[in-house]
Amino acid sequence: MKLPEMPFSVTDWSKVEPIDYPGETGIATWRTFEAGDLRVRMVEYSPGYLADHWCDRGHVFLVLEGSLVSELKDGRRTTMTAGMSYQVSDFGDSPHRSSSETGAKLFIVD
Repeated sequence: MKLPEMPFSVTDWSKVEPIDYPGETGIATWRTFEAGDLRVRMVEYSPGYLADHWCDRGHVFLVLEGSLVSELKDGRRTTMTAGMSYQVSDFGDSPHRSSSETGAKLFIVD
């Protein structure tokens, strides 16, 4: 990942407007900072969330609160809890998606 040229930037996530994205079930609420090709997000999954798509985009993905299952389209599944992260490049592995029975809060850079 190469960060775009930009000044030192501070984000007060509580002041970033949330946008809800319905999943197959549940809701993902995003607060997003963008600069060029860089996207930084604070994301909350509601209890019962299941993503409505398989994703090939690369991410640095950190679980701040709660737990989720990161599922790869080839069948691999990893349960992730607070303090765990994953890193994957664009088209770097089998497509992935998330689900959460109890809800989760995430910090994602892509």
